[in-house]
Amino acid sequence: MKIFAVGMNYIQHNKELDGALYKPERPVIFTKADSALLKDGKPFFIPDWSTQVDYETELVVRICRLGKSIPERFAHRYYDAVTVGIDFTARDWQREAREKGQPWEICKGFDGSAVIGSWIEKEKFRDVQALHFHLDINGQTVQEGCTSDMLYKIDELVSYISQFFTLKTGDLLYTGTPVGVGPVKINDHLEGWLEERKVLEFNAR
Repeated sequence: MKIFAVGMNYIQHNKELDGALYKPERPVIFTKADSALLKDGKPFFIPDWSTQVDYETELVVRICRLGKSIPERFAHRYYDAVTVGIDFTARDWQREAREKGQPWEICKGFDGSAVIGSWIEKEKFRDVQALHFHLDINGQTVQEGCTSDMLYKIDELVSYISQFFTLKTGDLLYTGTPVGVGPVKINDHLEGWLEERKVLEFNAR
């Protein structure tokens, strides 16, 4: 199983991160180790080597068939379900990596950094490119977004990634986070919602 993720895919988040509204020239793709996956409501343990770990709430797509060099017009055939996930980011380590032009593997791919909710078949929705999602922490909404605001749409991302990596059944795609990221703290209770459905719930330790 491979975990793909997309950086800077919502324009307001790009301003939040870099102080400017912009669209990257091409999708910003990175990967997480399979040991990053955290599911079934298990607690997230904040690493003691980082001074700031931020939540990044995202729509996550599940790949359902083998594919390589997939034309965009056929990309919808290669994923069958969606959910809400969190791409935890060691922000202090990411700042240093960006300043030095270094890779993101540690700040993005550490153990437990890819939280995943319960899957919902995509056919349950009229349009996966018009889904609202949000994250509540301790009963308060802290981040919300809509997939219609993506700079690169899901089918574009699936097609683009498949040029470089063979997609396989069970691979995951984190499609980017909207504005509103922030630090997670010990004893926080996190709940992720997709439209009116709660699909994610766990605690930070």
